[in-house]
Amino acid sequence: MSDTHAAAAPGSAGDGHEESALHVHIVSPRVLLAVWGALLVGTALTYAATWVDLGAGNLWLAMAIATAKAACVALFFMHLRWDRPFLGFVFLIAILCVFLFVGIALLDTQAYRPDLIPDYAPGILPPG
Repeated sequence: MSDTHAAAAPGSAGDGHEESALHVHIVSPRVLLAVWGALLVGTALTYAATWVDLGAGNLWLAMAIATAKAACVALFFMHLRWDRPFLGFVFLIAILCVFLFVGIALLDTQAYRPDLIPDYAPGILPPG
């Protein structure tokens, strides 16, 4: 086998079938630096979002930015972009499910917010 072909997977007979070949993908430094720059921009956006009062939307905006950053890391740094498309799809669905789970759990906390220690113990009157 020449150096330009992928090496056979461990335990295979080396018959040259694509299923048994180990696939190695090398990402160019340009792509890695572009993704790194996008992650830095995402971090700056997350920080800048703290200066804007969107009410409950601030949390959703931060969650959306974090989800996009996690997808970038997985797709490019973990090479899911060049793997089977189904694996990338499964990962994105999992990230969106986590986003929804956390978001819905945080929506539930809104029901408890008005009752959080407004007067601490309204049934106890001060002495006097």
